[in-house]
Amino acid sequence: MSRPSNAIDDRSDPQWFATTHWSVVLSAGQTNSSHASEALEKLCRAYWPPLYSYIRRQGHGPEEAQDLTQAFFAKLLQKNFWGRADPQKGRFRSFLLTALRHFLADERDRGRTAKRGGGLSFISLDEKATEERYLEGLGQNLSGEQQFDRQWASTVLEQARTRLRQECIASGKSGLYDRVSLVGGQNECAVPHAVIAQELGMSVSAVKSAVSRLRARYGELVREEVAHTVSSAAEVDAEVRHLLSVIGA
Repeated sequence: MSRPSNAIDDRSDPQWFATTHWSVVLSAGQTNSSHASEALEKLCRAYWPPLYSYIRRQGHGPEEAQDLTQAFFAKLLQKNFWGRADPQKGRFRSFLLTALRHFLADERDRGRTAKRGGGLSFISLDEKATEERYLEGLGQNLSGEQQFDRQWASTVLEQARTRLRQECIASGKSGLYDRVSLVGGQNECAVPHAVIAQELGMSVSAVKSAVSRLRARYGELVREEVAHTVSSAAEVDAEVRHLLSVIGA
């Protein structure tokens, strides 16, 4: 993925980090406002696949892993949980995995594994899709930590793609978005630019320029999503490199 435009090269402005995942969870831990709780629940819904995948790799079956994921979310939603959170320690991804490990260790020690149908339903989960993702990763000989990182990277990229598609719909460019790959040098639908140009009533050169801008914007949105998971601008580039390496992009 090419480096995005100057629009987000300089992110020393603290406003860029005003809505990071750290700020969401710390706010939820310091206030009883419904807005803070809703923001934390949204975060849980977005990032539950890597947590579920890690739990599955610890030997738990699908239903048990779903219940443990829900139980972990219940822990996250407790106001006093975030007293141990320290944004200065860096990546939210690493903190969350460490918290999950401690949670699973506590569950084993107490023998309190949740039973299916026990009333744990804090977050609406797409169970089938995430189980399919987990099974796909098994054939790649990944450790639990590696698969967690891979699922995390997939989630970050999916969040960026969702935002990009919403922007394209709002600007009347969804047709272009649906026909091209966001990765340079690839075309998932194998549709030549000339065909896209004819379908959309554009010149070939205009299509090429639009695709270039679309990919650049995608790069920007990926960086913005990554910025939400770290505590400083200095960590963004390293985290982007790490996530792209684990996902093979």
